[in-house]
Amino acid sequence: MQSILVSLGQRSYPIYIGVPSADRSLEIHLLQSLRSWSKLVLIYDENVEAFAQSTAFSLSLHGAVSLFPVPSGEGSKSIDQLGDLWQRMLSLPADRKAVVVAIGGGVVGDLAGFLAATWNRGIRFVQVPTTLLAMVDSSVGGKTGINLPNAKNVVGAFWQPSLVWADLTALNTLPDREFRSGLAEVVKYGVILDPELFDYLEAQVDLLIARNPEAITHIVRRSCELKAHVVGEDEFETTGLRAILNYGHTFGHAIEALTSYGQFLHGEAISIGMTMAGRLSVALGRWPHASFERQTQLLTRLGLPIDLASAPTHGISVDRMLDAMQLDKKTEHGQIHLILPTRIGHVETVRGVDTELLRGSMDSFFRAS
Repeated sequence: MQSILVSLGQRSYPIYIGVPSADRSLEIHLLQSLRSWSKLVLIYDENVEAFAQSTAFSLSLHGAVSLFPVPSGEGSKSIDQLGDLWQRMLSLPADRKAVVVAIGGGVVGDLAGFLAATWNRGIRFVQVPTTLLAMVDSSVGGKTGINLPNAKNVVGAFWQPSLVWADLTALNTLPDREFRSGLAEVVKYGVILDPELFDYLEAQVDLLIARNPEAITHIVRRSCELKAHVVGEDEFETTGLRAILNYGHTFGHAIEALTSYGQFLHGEAISIGMTMAGRLSVALGRWPHASFERQTQLLTRLGLPIDLASAPTHGISVDRMLDAMQLDKKTEHGQIHLILPTRIGHVETVRGVDTELLRGSMDSFFRAS
């Protein structure tokens, strides 16, 4: 397993990436990082039950393990689901030496992380991502939370894991749609920070779609390196650097909320959101149209949506999008802050975009879809 350190002083932690061997197993690294625990509470996506059961079996040799399944889908990031988990923790009971282990994608990671952040005012937490999207993005950085019906991730906390364990064998049974969804976040890293990664993605589309082990290892590692650097520089999103990770997300989160978190996977919504943000940046004269076309073509070649054509009954309008975007965490004093590219490898936070220009850019998007 390769390793990357997220450097946060006393809250620093490793990310392990690869295919584990007998002498580099999760339980060995847990013992090294955590030393001891009273209980391990495995919160897992019901779609990865076999993987979770196997993990639980190996960990049970070192202490008590409890397994709590969570229904698949964004709908599980809810007050009701969190309340149910709190009650389950109470019934164990789970004390301050318990450790929460999240096994699944970004939904389970966010939910279980927030559970850990709030139980007994904070207990230790381990991320075991099983989707590409979670491996390259959501499992790293300590953002946890749940959704409200009309707004995504507005309830949450920064709570760093003790370690991240990205076992790439978990990707073998991931459905194609889920796998491609994760590639959207990798494209994001190329646009916001790393033109060489963007070039690599363009050149290796076929290998990526075929899930070539070397190609997958490369993009997971590079994405984690980039995320670790940003988080290390701006853990709590106070300097503005970490905000660049939200490229495409203001639009994408609005799409997810307006479709009740059921029409699009997260990466699909972010792909559409990046297309919308890119188009606006071109309209503002901030980004060359040729760069926008490169992004559009790459997303398309990776099998990701760039418009709403796949949701003919979505019922989303420009006005509803603007209203939903007002609920974005980056909005201040009623002013939407957008992350917009200026070149492949660099983005900027743009404040005070003229509402009519924003409306016009979005209106052209809906006409195109």
